[in-house]
Amino acid sequence: MTTYINATTQDHLDIEDIKEDLVILRNGSVCAVLSTTAVNFDLKSEIEQDAIIASFSMLLNSLTFPVQIVLRSKKLDITKYLEKIKRTEDKLIDPLLKQQAQAYRKFVQDFIKTNEVLDKKFYVVIPSGGNTEFELGSSPFEFVTKLFGFHTRRVRVDVATVLADAKTRLMPRVDHMVNELNRLSVRSRMMTTQELVELYFDIYNPSSVHGQRIRTNIEDYKTAIVNPAILEE
Repeated sequence: MTTYINATTQDHLDIEDIKEDLVILRNGSVCAVLSTTAVNFDLKSEIEQDAIIASFSMLLNSLTFPVQIVLRSKKLDITKYLEKIKRTEDKLIDPLLKQQAQAYRKFVQDFIKTNEVLDKKFYVVIPSGGNTEFELGSSPFEFVTKLFGFHTRRVRVDVATVLADAKTRLMPRVDHMVNELNRLSVRSRMMTTQELVELYFDIYNPSSVHGQRIRTNIEDYKTAIVNPAILEE
């Protein structure tokens, strides 16, 4: 007798759903993710550095809920960029401009032979829970460490109910964090459902083509990536 087990790879992920610009985890937690810019601290004057440190201290002291700051670095493939330079170079008629374009393309090619070109992204993760998270026996940052790819304790999640409850607590926290980051001259915004799906797809598929678009208006991203297992008795 042959038994088919219908399952998708999504059954093994820690994310229950991504909906209404929020991430719902299998353990019942809901998180908002902010995408932020960065500040080049080393280029600031000593007075500016002191002001940034003071503002960051104020931000930390103002928090009544846990957050996680995530820095994600990814090696970029700039092959298409070099191809674009070559196309521009071929269109140039002026010999001097053509020579400069060739020199620039060679400089970039030589540079990437010895140096990695990294794309750095900065995120702030904000949970809907507060002290309740700790009362459940979780470590202070368990919900965020699980968010980026570790296994969580799974419970039955009513997505609609969880979202409705989480929104009332999350939105004021998001506004507060955005305002406090603005004091540091760091612009931030809440990531959309589309952006979150692409972010987590990229996290779980690091070898995929950079910048791949995932459609969220259909259930394609829930489709099984592997064939169902077959047990023979």
